[in-house]
Amino acid sequence: MAIEIQAELKYLHSVTFDPLKDFKPRGPFGLSVHAIVGSTDGPGEELFSFILCTPEWFAEEHLPMMADIKMGRNFLFVREYSYPRLEKFVRDYCASCKGKTWAEVAGKVSRLGLWEFEDYRPFPN
Repeated sequence: MAIEIQAELKYLHSVTFDPLKDFKPRGPFGLSVHAIVGSTDGPGEELFSFILCTPEWFAEEHLPMMADIKMGRNFLFVREYSYPRLEKFVRDYCASCKGKTWAEVAGKVSRLGLWEFEDYRPFPN
């Protein structure tokens, strides 16, 4: 019988604003957020990073200097900031990420934000 691994949000963190629960933006904002995620069945955690922002902030910060096309990878857009809604969204998303290996699960979680081990290759001996 194959064991299924499921991701679990351990906590959310921001180097820019800590504690994230107390963040109270006034107007458009962009904030670097780290989702610390591990498996539901054991110790360990890894970091997935994204920019949480309003569409207005993105437009102000990125559209004036962009060429014809801009990729939006690792951005999470919100109309207004709510820590409980953000935490629920990320927690629910992580819970939906399942697989046979942690690499498979982490690949799914990395659709939310940049995985700290994305493209990692062991150093050859």
